[in-house]
Amino acid sequence: MHARDRAGLTAIFGGVILLLLAVTTAMRAAGSDKRPITEKDLLKFHWVADPEISPDGRQVAYVLVSVNEKEDRYDTGLWCVDTSGSGEPRQLTAGPRDSAPRWSPNGQTLAFLRAGEKDPPQIYLLSMQGGEGRKWTDLPRAASPPVWSPDGRTIAFASDTTEKDLAEKRDPKKAEKKSDVRVITRAVYRANGQGWLEPDRPDHIWTIAVPADAAEPPAARQITTDKYDEAGIRWSRDGSKLYFTADRVDEPYYYLPHRAMYSVPATGGELTTVIDIDGPVNGPVVSPDDQRVAFLGWINPPHARSNYETGVMTFANGKAIELTAKADLEAGSDVGGDQAPPRGGAGSSPIVWTADGRAVIVAATVEGRSNLVRVDAVTGQFEPVTRGDHDVIAYTATPDAAKFALTIGDATHIGDLYILDVAAGRLKQLTHVNDPLWDTLEITAPEEFTFTSFDGKRIEGWIQKPPDFTPGKKYPMILEIHGGPHSAYGDVFMHEFHWLAGQGYVVVYMNPRGSTSYGRDFANIIQYHYPGDDYRDLMVGVDEVLKRGYVDETRMGVTGGSGGGLLTNWTVTQTQRFKAAVSQRSVADWTGFWYSADFSLFTPSWFRKNPYEDPQEFVERSPVRYASKITTPMMFVEGDSDLRTPPSQGGEAMFRALKAQKKTAVMVRFPGETHELSRSGKPEHRIERLEHITAWFDKYLQGKEIKTYDQQ
Repeated sequence: MHARDRAGLTAIFGGVILLLLAVTTAMRAAGSDKRPITEKDLLKFHWVADPEISPDGRQVAYVLVSVNEKEDRYDTGLWCVDTSGSGEPRQLTAGPRDSAPRWSPNGQTLAFLRAGEKDPPQIYLLSMQGGEGRKWTDLPRAASPPVWSPDGRTIAFASDTTEKDLAEKRDPKKAEKKSDVRVITRAVYRANGQGWLEPDRPDHIWTIAVPADAAEPPAARQITTDKYDEAGIRWSRDGSKLYFTADRVDEPYYYLPHRAMYSVPATGGELTTVIDIDGPVNGPVVSPDDQRVAFLGWINPPHARSNYETGVMTFANGKAIELTAKADLEAGSDVGGDQAPPRGGAGSSPIVWTADGRAVIVAATVEGRSNLVRVDAVTGQFEPVTRGDHDVIAYTATPDAAKFALTIGDATHIGDLYILDVAAGRLKQLTHVNDPLWDTLEITAPEEFTFTSFDGKRIEGWIQKPPDFTPGKKYPMILEIHGGPHSAYGDVFMHEFHWLAGQGYVVVYMNPRGSTSYGRDFANIIQYHYPGDDYRDLMVGVDEVLKRGYVDETRMGVTGGSGGGLLTNWTVTQTQRFKAAVSQRSVADWTGFWYSADFSLFTPSWFRKNPYEDPQEFVERSPVRYASKITTPMMFVEGDSDLRTPPSQGGEAMFRALKAQKKTAVMVRFPGETHELSRSGKPEHRIERLEHITAWFDKYLQGKEIKTYDQQ
């Protein structure tokens, strides 16, 4: 997409919602009883997740996520609201571990998942006429979100339950004592947030009947076998078969990304290959006339930027066509933030066919904002369906695609539920779950800015000022760097940024080269050069902010997590301009990362070769290699159970290197926390993390006497 076209699309996306947000911000600013947001306000947050619109478009069921402060966890329950907006949302289940609501085709029953404190999630059925949910599956292992057949008589789902599990459940005496010794034969054997993988337990497709007025649920039936995981279950329109995706390769990390689409008779039987291309097929949806399939994916070879959001593709007559190639439009919601609904789940499908089969509707991310767009299924020409500086987080549609239920958030609001009438172009808000808290807070919108980097590239950024910002005053500044590296900041609510601004800091964040939503060339330019010129973009951006005159350049800090942690480590080896740094769940030693992360880099995309073949490339791009140049006081924030960026190669390595030189460094460890600490870690840990970050900057940028980090 040309820059002028992208700018035009962004302008279109501004629209009425931006005006409404400006009015809302002005009204809040006029209040005299407002206060800055605090770190502990997290305990009062509510999140709307997994919006599921009823087939007739009159109701939306959704998951409401709340913090259980006493138990230090997140509780999830099901709620429902009329799309007319005339009534208040009503609670359907009490939780605390209910999720994945799915409407039956006639709209009279809601299937959902319920987990016990120690029991795996099972499918329950709830009559919309009233009553309690009925347990419908009772497998030894977990069931996935339910998928109704078109006639409403059967539910399909996935489970890794084995025949041996069922036998032991029928007769516990047959249970064998299991050794705790693990025999590892695969290079990828753990997953962040999941722990040890069990390759002998693939997810297979199961079905369970839902007969009318059944007194007791029938037994579930396993449909597929073999040794490969299956996902993305969907029914054919006539209910005769089930579609799914799988990568039927024993050790896929030796090959370029791949995933194919298959079908199987609904009663079980032989598999049929539907789509098999040189690349992945994700979220496939068959067109209304059964002649085409739309999905998200790409054609290999891979780039540094390779994941399912890259393109909308169609498949017909044995040929795959990328609809979004000419527009360089990135499909999917890909705006990074710290307020995605923890434990809430997502919508059931990213791709929706229009009733006439002429187009698909999907979310697209453009310059840090995501909206729904309509993409012509033949020409690839697209037009906006929603407009606004916001993030369309999740959505579902009625069967005729006339109405959508969406969760939408922006830079000053956590996501709420909306209803979209496509023909009328009317977007209406249905929930206001955080309004009682927000009415007490002074939350200001960030200021967007753009600048030309060292080589002429246009870079976008934002400045979050303190709520009581006073012109003429000099403020300390914190540079926040996003992870990925292929991700993007944008118009989503960032609690961390508002919290730091409320503590008197100017917070600056940008989308340097390598960021998504600015086209593939922009994202992939850092391939084999990361970190590097992305760091230079950030420094030019800092210089642009300094020109405004309200930042004290002697009191600047830098922080970031994951890929942002790597760039934080890199930044302090390249410059001494920052007086404090907080590196979070980072990469410091690329060789150590290659050998210890939960995924493999056997097929080169970030590096040209493997470290045992060309160790020098890994050394030269590892921040720890240059630890002797660091003068900045550094804090390292790590989750003990982080398998994505294991602490040993990240914060631990940097901490040890600095301590060896008797330099100022401290490490803060969070037991049991994974790479998702800042997004879905325990509420109390998320709060303590914010408090430690702020205390470190307060100590070194504002001179506050904080003894917590003194030598013990």
